[in-house]
Amino acid sequence: MASTKIETVTGTADKLKVAVGGALVLAAVAAYYLLGSEGALLQWVALLGCLVLAVVVFFTSLHGKQLLGFGQDSWREVKKVVWPTRKESLQMTAYVFGFVFIMALFLWLTDKTLEWVFYDLILGWKK
Repeated sequence: MASTKIETVTGTADKLKVAVGGALVLAAVAAYYLLGSEGALLQWVALLGCLVLAVVVFFTSLHGKQLLGFGQDSWREVKKVVWPTRKESLQMTAYVFGFVFIMALFLWLTDKTLEWVFYDLILGWKK
């Protein structure tokens, strides 16, 4: 199993990058609401610009690189999945519906049997 190797030095710089990314997200939201009187175009440009900058700063940190590595490993694993054919999917769906029907019938019969035993035989409450 190949794993993505990320060689970075953790420390204050990475924590600072994550903090700056979070501050940029807060700045994006604040700019959106503070620029409400300036027009919608300026609001959206400020919001999207700050968010894009926050994402870029985050992905240069250790946590961002680990997230990218995890995404790449996940995508590699998804490519290895052997998906069922349409015929297999329909067969398995039919098996599930059949099992559900049989189980519902069994539970209904059990309920009616217990109802008959308790109410008719033991308690004598005839309907």
